[in-house]
Amino acid sequence: MTAEGSKVMWHPDPNRKTKMDEFRGIINSSYNLKIESYDDLWQWSVDHYPEFWGECWKFFDIVHSQMYSRVVDPSKGIDEVPVWFEGSRLNFAENLLRYRDDRVALFAAVEGNKEIERITYAELHRVVGQFAAALKKMGVKAGDRVVGYIPNCAVAIEAMLAAASIGAVWSSTSPDFGVTGVLDRFKQIKPKVIFSVDAVVYNGKTHDHLAKLKQVVEGLPELEKVVVIPYVRAPAELDLSDIPNSAFTSEFLKSGQEMDGSYPLLEFEQLPFNHPLFIMYSSGTTGAPKCMVHSSGGTLIQHLKEHILHGNMRREDNIIYYSTTGWMMWNWLVSGLAVGSGIVLYDGSPLVPGPNVLWDLIDMLDISILGTGAKWLSVLEDLGVHPRKTHRLEKLHTILSTGSPLTPASYDYVYSCVKDDILLGSITGGTDLISCFAGQNWTVPVYRGEIQARNLGMAIESWSEEGKLVYGESGELVCTKPFPCMPTHFWNDADGFKYKKAYFAKFSGVWAHGDFCTINPKTKGIYMQGRSDGTLNPNGVRFGSSDIYNIVEHLKEIQDSLCVPQRNALNEERVILFLKMAPGMTFDPQLVKRVKVEIRSELSARHVPALILETKDIPYTISGKKVEVAVKRIIAGQKIVQRGAFSNPDSLDLYQDIPELQGYAKPVKNPGPPMCGEIKAKKSMVLQSSTSTSSIDSTSPEN
Repeated sequence: MTAEGSKVMWHPDPNRKTKMDEFRGIINSSYNLKIESYDDLWQWSVDHYPEFWGECWKFFDIVHSQMYSRVVDPSKGIDEVPVWFEGSRLNFAENLLRYRDDRVALFAAVEGNKEIERITYAELHRVVGQFAAALKKMGVKAGDRVVGYIPNCAVAIEAMLAAASIGAVWSSTSPDFGVTGVLDRFKQIKPKVIFSVDAVVYNGKTHDHLAKLKQVVEGLPELEKVVVIPYVRAPAELDLSDIPNSAFTSEFLKSGQEMDGSYPLLEFEQLPFNHPLFIMYSSGTTGAPKCMVHSSGGTLIQHLKEHILHGNMRREDNIIYYSTTGWMMWNWLVSGLAVGSGIVLYDGSPLVPGPNVLWDLIDMLDISILGTGAKWLSVLEDLGVHPRKTHRLEKLHTILSTGSPLTPASYDYVYSCVKDDILLGSITGGTDLISCFAGQNWTVPVYRGEIQARNLGMAIESWSEEGKLVYGESGELVCTKPFPCMPTHFWNDADGFKYKKAYFAKFSGVWAHGDFCTINPKTKGIYMQGRSDGTLNPNGVRFGSSDIYNIVEHLKEIQDSLCVPQRNALNEERVILFLKMAPGMTFDPQLVKRVKVEIRSELSARHVPALILETKDIPYTISGKKVEVAVKRIIAGQKIVQRGAFSNPDSLDLYQDIPELQGYAKPVKNPGPPMCGEIKAKKSMVLQSSTSTSSIDSTSPEN
């Protein structure tokens, strides 16, 4: 748990003039204020959020054809989803293509290919115009859906920007999604066009994609065009005859030409601020994915705030975020084009042919901002990778991490083994807002284990179960005031029932995000503790699963872990900890004892799991997030039908019908500790903790 005495890992340079400092100066001058600290600036931004977002519009120089009449109606609550920047007309793609010079806009690298594709801003503008012309020629108009079943490549961005220029709505999934997972998403929105590839390369192998694409196309009867990019093989080696309405990219682009072979000028449809831009999806791990519609204006202004104010991003920066097109960080990364920076795309494994793939790119392309998932950093630590010994990293000034809470040990790793004069920004938000609630900040210190600060304009707090604001203790992450990048609605949710249930069912009139967090009362930093729908609450002691992960996953014997609650008929709860062993390591009573001692010592006796089990695998979503809720439901006897969102769906079978977990659901009088379980084939080995949750010393300190 974060303490007030958290170790400072990085200090802002007092001599560095940041964009945040410049913005603060404008606010002070415009409103006759004397704001000096970031915390005071944040407070002003949420207390006066209409004024704040209006100042953002001006500071970012949003490209528009018509000015707004008002920013927002402050009488509307967050649960009323107010309209933003009423009366304004703009285009998302026009803002991302405002630069048309020879600065490289896109660097595209693929696993196993030493050649890096470079596309300038001038070239990007030209190619987007070709895609837009072809889309228009086939009848795509504002509001139509255009989708990508596509890797993280330049064409994905070109097609997305072309769709956005027309006002069409873009949605994408990555090639590692199975057919069911893709159809669970795309069937709901009925796309008119799909962009895809012939094959992808990952982990040293070529994976054919056409067979999966054919099945997806067959499941989408509304499709009018299938555009296939010859991504791995040449067109002459490919046969598209059994995929209806299909064409290679070159053929599709030619369809947009005029009679003389030229292309019409790229035009940008001028649309309301709230016009739909992206459709994103919930994980779909426990039911059909929800389709979240994000607006062009809300996405744009929020991303610019995060890139420019919080990231201090400039034209000279090159940024990479290791992502797929199925993760919202891809959308977030692409918006960096509006800053005029260089966007680096990488498609492939970050560990093949070795764990230095991304570090090599950083040196080769002078990358200054690296984004990744927290898991990758922990894997590098386990592999003993020390980039500061092997790479220059001369331009690198920021590392961003999200996807899961960044462990304190990973802070130590980055500052000791990567670079000591770097901003390590743990960021948190989600697909629901296609951005961040809290994250990196160049004007406040980095404390070990903490997200630096709540982002400007985001009125987030930590609330107890009773709806009370709490500091220094675990609570629900909530947002009390509207923000522009809220989903405008869910697709196929005409009465808004699903929308309200998703965010406003827990606390009336307040957005409950579904994450568990603690806000440090001294630093105002945030410590994320996992999903609150998987909150652990044995004997009334609430804590997040990441509290446990931070401890056990630092042990060399343990490769991964999963911590879930199990309830009985009396609504009593115990904590089950699954351990996946590192290669060559053995699960035995000595390890179990050590794990218990570590948890008891670092947290408290109340945090010690009732059962510690070995498992052969742990379920993850395709975007790399550990899935606790699905396992919680499985051990409660429920079936998980939607498996398309999992990268390793077979892992779910490991958690079904574990004998040692069955008896807990039946309340018995004065239950004794369960007996040690037998080792089952393809099941978990179970070792009972020596102390049951009912006999834990109630006087032990809680952390």
